[in-house]
Amino acid sequence: MSDASFNNASFENEAQFGDYFALLKPRVMTLVVFTALVGLLAAPVPVHPFIAFCAILFIAIGGGASGALNMWWDADIDAVMKRTQRRPIPSGRVTGDDALAIGLTLSAFSVVFLGLATNWVAAGLLAFTIFFYVVIYTMWLKRWTPQNIVIGGAAGAFPPMIGWAAATGGISVESILMFCLTFMWTPPHFWALALFMRSDYDDAGVPMLTVTHGRRSTRKHILAYTVLLAILAIATGVTSAGGLLYLAVAVVLNALFLKGAWDIWRRDEDMSEADNFAVERKFFKLSLLYLFAHFGAILIEAALDRFGFVWGFWV
Repeated sequence: MSDASFNNASFENEAQFGDYFALLKPRVMTLVVFTALVGLLAAPVPVHPFIAFCAILFIAIGGGASGALNMWWDADIDAVMKRTQRRPIPSGRVTGDDALAIGLTLSAFSVVFLGLATNWVAAGLLAFTIFFYVVIYTMWLKRWTPQNIVIGGAAGAFPPMIGWAAATGGISVESILMFCLTFMWTPPHFWALALFMRSDYDDAGVPMLTVTHGRRSTRKHILAYTVLLAILAIATGVTSAGGLLYLAVAVVLNALFLKGAWDIWRRDEDMSEADNFAVERKFFKLSLLYLFAHFGAILIEAALDRFGFVWGFWV
C-alpha cells in the first residue's frame, strides 16, 4: 500500500488543475476512449449522438478514476521509479488522501451516470473494470506475481466491450473479440517497455517478468504472445467484426510485429545496451501503432457496412 507519509508530506507548490488532471492518466485514458468509441460505433445498434457522447464521457471518467486510485495506492513505488517520480503524489503536488477521494467520487459518478445514460449492463461492466484494475491488478497482482501484466491486462481490454454494451445492452462475439485483441496485445507491449526500463522495476521491487525470470525469458514470452496475438488478430478479419480492409491492415501490421518480436528474441546478449534498447524501443513504439490501427480498421469497416458502401460500390 502507498506509504502514509505521502498523505502528510509538506508540499512545495499548491496543486494546479493540471496536477489533478494528471492523476487521471490522460495518455492511458486516450486508449480507453478510443477503444470504447470503436466498440460503441461498431455495434449494430445506432446510438443518438448525445447519448454516445455521454457514454464515452462517463467511460473516460471511469478510466480516469481508476488511474487516480492506482496512483494513490502505488505512490510509494512511483517515488522510486524514474519514469513515475514526477507524478502528482510522489512529487508532493497532490496528497494521497485527495487522490483517493477523487478516485472514489469519480468512480461512483461514472458508473451511476453511465447506467442512467445508457443501460446497467454497460454500467456494471464499467464498475467491474474499475474494481479489476484497482483491486485485482494494482493491489494484488502487480506486487505479487510476474504474471501481473498478463492477468491485469484484462482491465484495459474491457472498454470496447463497455462501448458495445452501451449501444446494445449486451455482450456479443464481436465485443469479446475486441476484448481479446487488447488483452493479448498488452503483455508484449508492456514487456517490451520493461526490457528497457528494467532498473525501475528492480528498484521498486515490482516482480515484472524481467526481474523474476530475466531478459532472455521475457524475450521468449514476447515472441510467444506475439504469435498468438497475430493468429487472433488475423482470425478476427474473417468474422463480422472484420472485413477485407481490416484483414489487409492486420496482415501487414502483424508481419511487422512478428518481425519485431523475432528481432528481440534472437538478438545477441553481447550487444551494447544502447543497441538492445534501440530494438526494444522500436518494438514498443510499433505496439502503440498496432492497437490503434487495428481498432481504426474495425471502425472503418463498421462505417462502410453502416452506410452500405463496400470497396467502392454502393449496394
